[in-house]
Amino acid sequence: MVLEKLGNSLRETLKKIASAVFVDEKLINELIKDIQRALLQSDVNVKLVFNLSNEIKNRALKEETPAGLTKKEHLIKIVHEELIKFLGKESAEIKITHKPFKIMMVGLFGSGKTTTIGKLAKYFQKRGHKVAALGLDVHRPAAPDQLAQVMKQINAPAFIDKNEKDPLKIYNEFEKEINDYDVVLIDTAGRDALSADLIKEINEINKLAKPEEKLLVISGDIGQAAQKQAEAFHSSCGVTGVIATKMEGTAKGGGALTACAATSAPIKFIGVGEKIDDLEAFNPTGFVGRLLGMGDIEALLEKAHEVMTEESAEEMSKKFLKGDFNLLDLYQQMEAMSKMGSMGKLMEMIPGMGQLKLPKEALKVQEDKLKKWKHAMNSMTKEELEDPELISSTRIDRIAKGSGVSSKDIRELLKQYRQSKKLVKMFKGKGSEKNMAKMMSQFKGKLPGM
Repeated sequence: MVLEKLGNSLRETLKKIASAVFVDEKLINELIKDIQRALLQSDVNVKLVFNLSNEIKNRALKEETPAGLTKKEHLIKIVHEELIKFLGKESAEIKITHKPFKIMMVGLFGSGKTTTIGKLAKYFQKRGHKVAALGLDVHRPAAPDQLAQVMKQINAPAFIDKNEKDPLKIYNEFEKEINDYDVVLIDTAGRDALSADLIKEINEINKLAKPEEKLLVISGDIGQAAQKQAEAFHSSCGVTGVIATKMEGTAKGGGALTACAATSAPIKFIGVGEKIDDLEAFNPTGFVGRLLGMGDIEALLEKAHEVMTEESAEEMSKKFLKGDFNLLDLYQQMEAMSKMGSMGKLMEMIPGMGQLKLPKEALKVQEDKLKKWKHAMNSMTKEELEDPELISSTRIDRIAKGSGVSSKDIRELLKQYRQSKKLVKMFKGKGSEKNMAKMMSQFKGKLPGM
């Protein structure tokens, strides 16, 4: 998870509120200290931390509790709202308004700029846009080849000229070709933001290309130093947004995010892993929801739309609700889930699941199990997938030999399938409300506000 330690600390703080007998100034002061400690440990600037904690404290002590909310719920609401405001309040979405829509990428050495171009290209490609890259980094010998390799992963072109050392001439050389694309990502040289020759070159490219967006790629592990770099780039070449990379597993990510949020260049995307799909549009509301274990339904739906059409999702849900799904349907659902990302990342997005603190080992075991089940289903006949009740012991042995999966795993798959159908029937039958209440009671104390 991105900023896992910060998320764990903030969720513990919310639990303290939920378990308190009543809300008083002592509880509020304890809460403020916990939040300050959590943010400072994530390398957030001291001044920003105190500004945030003062806002929370003032609101908690002075605001009247709205009708329909308890004091505890109101306090949690204040923390949630102030953290969202702290991280930029609203998402800064990039809308492709015309063709070609040019995005110039700038950044420091080692920030992951070229890799990010590939991720951003895939992001727009998944949304139906025809994408290309233009290589104007003439200072690093490996840059053109690296850009070409990254774009090859998504079957999109990279316009490069390894023999030309003038980026303006390269732009003019390929200007006609790039006009055929919806989105063009322009790679530029990476150096220090305060380097005069870099700023001069970027300004010249900017005047010639007239890009609609100028995105600064900055590594999350530089922490608070991100603010100085973001401000320098913004004042010298008018950066319109920031992409924070390497946000997974870094203690300094909080510093980078909040530092950029404090500048006039909003965070537009965050890199959340090494894979080509590991780039997310930055939405402060959803991001804070994940940190606090409240989920991010918007991001979950976005990922779902990427892997299946609305019609197929609706048809699938109808089958599951009716209880007449078979192993073929189960396979399709598992296939879609695997394309949406790791189970750990999906769990973060489902409201309440972030609170359950499921061990990473348990999630890994479950992911491995799903992979085995998919192998087993690949060795089944269409008849068996459509009617799993046909699968006898002899058929299990045949499937096991064909798939390399143990008979025990196949029996577990069939057991899971039958239990799923039984569960659906239970909620369809009489007393379904009672059954639902019984199930929800098992989560008592694990979900927010329960």
